[in-house]
Amino acid sequence: MGGSEMTQDQYGEGRARELEQQAISLAAKNERLVESLAKARNRLAELQEQVDSLTQPPSQFGTIVSTDPVNRLADALVGGRLMRLTISTVVPVGALLPGQRVVLNDQLAIIKAANFEQTGEVVSIKEHLGDHRVLVSGRGDDERVLTVGGVLREARLRIGDLVRADMRNGFVLELLPRAEVEDLLLEEDPDTEYSDIGGLGPQIERIREAVEMPFLHPELYAEHGLRAPRGVLLYGPPGNGKTLVARAVATSLARSAAVESGADRAHSYFLSVKGPELLTRYVGETERQIRVIFSRAREKARTGVPVIVFFDEMEALFRTRGSGVSSDVETTIVPQLLAEIDGVEALGNVIIIGASNREDMIDPAILRPGRLDVKIRIGRPDAAGAEEIIAKHLTPDLPIHAEEISAHGDAAAAVAAMGAAVVAKMYADDDSTAIMELTYATGDTRVLHVGDLASGAMLASIVDRAKKAAIQDLVAGRGRGLRTEHLIAGLEAELAENEALRTAIKPADWARVSGTGGEEPVTSIRTIGRSARLAAGEPADQGTPEEVGTRSGPSADRSRGGRRYVENVPTTGEFL
Repeated sequence: MGGSEMTQDQYGEGRARELEQQAISLAAKNERLVESLAKARNRLAELQEQVDSLTQPPSQFGTIVSTDPVNRLADALVGGRLMRLTISTVVPVGALLPGQRVVLNDQLAIIKAANFEQTGEVVSIKEHLGDHRVLVSGRGDDERVLTVGGVLREARLRIGDLVRADMRNGFVLELLPRAEVEDLLLEEDPDTEYSDIGGLGPQIERIREAVEMPFLHPELYAEHGLRAPRGVLLYGPPGNGKTLVARAVATSLARSAAVESGADRAHSYFLSVKGPELLTRYVGETERQIRVIFSRAREKARTGVPVIVFFDEMEALFRTRGSGVSSDVETTIVPQLLAEIDGVEALGNVIIIGASNREDMIDPAILRPGRLDVKIRIGRPDAAGAEEIIAKHLTPDLPIHAEEISAHGDAAAAVAAMGAAVVAKMYADDDSTAIMELTYATGDTRVLHVGDLASGAMLASIVDRAKKAAIQDLVAGRGRGLRTEHLIAGLEAELAENEALRTAIKPADWARVSGTGGEEPVTSIRTIGRSARLAAGEPADQGTPEEVGTRSGPSADRSRGGRRYVENVPTTGEFL
């Protein structure tokens, strides 16, 4: 009996475990069925949405004109008609901006905010009318009044700015960069100092007296009934520091303004205008760009910082009216500049600086007193000035050859002696430095030497050539450091290279550009072939300057020690 009872108990326990496992299995199946049912329900809902979207009528788009946040209403243009629409509660009213597109349902209620129109017509701002309205000029000088839309209302639109407009709905939507104007305006905060410029001590002093004195002491000028100069003309042969001087003026004025105002940092604007690039084939475009330039200057000047408007190659833009051969653009460009110069009178912190190597071509109305008041010639450096310029580029911190240092004591003395050596060779007044002979209309002649055509750019190039030669010697294992021989070789290479690049030009024009002409016009130029003599291994110092200036004719050239001269060859501005 006991065994039978134990067997029944075991059977009951086994049956219970079996039923428990079945219950667990059924529960798992039930969970899977519930999950599958949920997926089927979601899929069914998605399909229903697709069916609904396919059966819905097409949505319309409108363009917001204004909104009423209190009543959740919006005035919008729908199909060219102005309508007052209801804004759905799912759409935040603050997100709707004028000019923005919105989606409408079949009841013409706003149900979604869309983006702005991405295309449109390019127009130019002519005038601000207030209430976010502007007068614009489009194709064919067509003028329209448009509303400034979107986030553009927070931007500062200037006269002359290019904008993208939705002409159908009447909105200005995007400010476009005007690449050609931005390229012409190099706007920067200069850091050039007067101490960075060599060989121009007297000219810098004149500029400081003419420009900085009125800026630092305006009350004294007012007391004496004087008006600060509006502009400065820097003229002279190319490559002698006219642009550097203009940048240094901006830096100096900025520091003076910072001291006066107690500011921690000196700040100024230097608007560098690439003169020839202003000229275009479109009538009135150059004048418009000039207006934009001075509009930018006035805008910067209102912040209280000094503004320098620098016109390089001024003769290319503002030549004497009536002097054009195939064009008369100067007849409208010059008056536009005169009007703008007269318009900056009220802004005491705007200075106009022009640079030119052909000041004789600039219209006299620009150069008269009251316009570009101060005229300063930036001439070629003399021997002392050349040493100053070389000292700016040949400094003691450069690698100097050990022989040079041991010969002169230290690096500072070595670079000074090296600079003096190359300058002495450049400015030697003998046949070794003779370059060309000028013949004037009176029959007088003048022999030009290397020193007569020296420039700051030429001196900097000589030092750069010497540095490259020193690097080549170091790589080749011939020693480390700059030597005097490197500078002399750089001088000879500079002269030979420029001589090889000579081409034809009118002698009188070349003399004016190079600054070597006298009171009488130059009728011919005889080039003295220095490089030919050097290449042939002949002494460069044969003969005397008197012989160079008087000999003429091919027979004379062939009979004087094998010297090679080229007669009456017009030349460009080499050594400028």
